[in-house]
Amino acid sequence: MSLLDRIDAVKQAAMSELAAAAELPALERAKGAFLGAEGQLTLLLKELGTLAREERPVAGKALNAAKQEVELLLAQRRSDLELKASLPKEPTDFSLPGRRRPLGRLHPLTLVTQDIIRAFRRLGFVVADGPEIEDEYHCFDALNTPADHPARDTQDTFFVDAPGRPLLRTHTSSVQIRVMRQLPPPIRIIVPGRVYRRDNADATHNPTFHQIEGLYVDRGVTVGDLKGTVEAVFRELLGADVKLRFRPHYFSYTEPSLEIDFTNSLVRKLGKDWLEIAGCGMVHPKVFENVGYDPEVWTGWAFGFGIERIAMLRYGITDIRLFYENDVRFLRQF
Repeated sequence: MSLLDRIDAVKQAAMSELAAAAELPALERAKGAFLGAEGQLTLLLKELGTLAREERPVAGKALNAAKQEVELLLAQRRSDLELKASLPKEPTDFSLPGRRRPLGRLHPLTLVTQDIIRAFRRLGFVVADGPEIEDEYHCFDALNTPADHPARDTQDTFFVDAPGRPLLRTHTSSVQIRVMRQLPPPIRIIVPGRVYRRDNADATHNPTFHQIEGLYVDRGVTVGDLKGTVEAVFRELLGADVKLRFRPHYFSYTEPSLEIDFTNSLVRKLGKDWLEIAGCGMVHPKVFENVGYDPEVWTGWAFGFGIERIAMLRYGITDIRLFYENDVRFLRQF
């Protein structure tokens, strides 16, 4: 048998064995048998030196072509078998729940905020938002807060050293002004967000905290609507045993104005009978005039309370500063 015939026979044998290899180890053995240092194609290559000079080019060309075909098939089969080896040995049930390592927890203030929003959304309220850096018009003037009000002093409010005397908002009530100036009534919104006041940090105060503002404007809105809404929400947040009482108070942007106290088992655990939790009232007619609403046609109520206060009551936390220290030992509890 001539060398050319032997080259073709070895090539066919190599192609057949590579194609028949069912696993990567079998493929590697076939590679060694034909392309290794003592492989059949390698040995044929060594025989080229024994041929006559005029026969070498033809045999060398045939041998190189055979080797290239074998190496190409080897690469294809290796790719196929590597993919096969990476597939699961048993059928995968894609209906099974996924497994994922937990990547942290929601902050307790986030949990409480979500619950508050959920409670008000069930009553038809939508969430509104606004800037934390405000101007005096939206934060004070439009809310009927006079120029000599203590809240407008630098002892109570953080003013920014910039043109126009901007400030860090002291309440989310500024957003109700922005919403009413942009939208006609009826309006039913809640505004959760961060607010800032010059309070010294202690167990119950912090210069930065979270507040939620509520506003409902329509024809014929009464204090009865306000009381019913507040009672429904606080019972959902703090338990069915909640009882509320409303006391006369003064806010420049509501008239009449009320403070809300509540009692339940959580309050009694603190050794108290009642605990103040929110401020509210009917929107002052002057506020409606400032935003272009006719106070003879529209009435509405507004309220505001601290989210930290709800979280502290719900979870039995006695120091507000724990929410901001980012101690993972504290946060892991939630």
